[in-house]
Amino acid sequence: MSKQIEQSDSADSDDDLSKGEIFDVLQNKRRRYTLQYLREHDGPVQLGDLASHVAAQEYDCPNTEVTSAQRKRVYTTLQQSHLPRMHETGIVNYDDESGTISRTAHTEELTVYLEIVPGSEFPWREYYLSLGAVSLAIVTILWVGVYPFTVIPTLVWTTLIAVVLCVSAGYHTYAGREMTLTEYVAQEAESED
Repeated sequence: MSKQIEQSDSADSDDDLSKGEIFDVLQNKRRRYTLQYLREHDGPVQLGDLASHVAAQEYDCPNTEVTSAQRKRVYTTLQQSHLPRMHETGIVNYDDESGTISRTAHTEELTVYLEIVPGSEFPWREYYLSLGAVSLAIVTILWVGVYPFTVIPTLVWTTLIAVVLCVSAGYHTYAGREMTLTEYVAQEAESED
């Protein structure tokens, strides 16, 4: 019997992954590191290289400083548990005979779930909620006709609110477009040096 894992039907289908499948796979940091590594490499990757990378992330050290015991521990769990599970759901293609892992159509879908917000970053959802509340308050005051707000024309207020919203969203999009787990870890390491 061949050791090669059969191609799962879900990898070939156009069906979207359920939220349960996504969060089940992403609840483990080794699987998240695997997706990040695949995202950084265009073609298929070798299990040994992946294991070294994941171990380096887990033990917070460069790949060159990963011990053979650390690498073996990660290698074994990736080979026996994580990669087969990710393959079954169609998130990666895993050939255990050759030890290669490659992306599928679903791999890229999951990278949005890997985006993180550093603890030092401004809480954008609260900002947008506050902006909405202030805008609603201004509109209410204008409808009631409270002086001195009525001195400035309604069109100017509307334009001001729209400009603040667009500038905020533009900055937020620009600043966070590539902030994912790997970039954040690298950024943190650079700031500690």
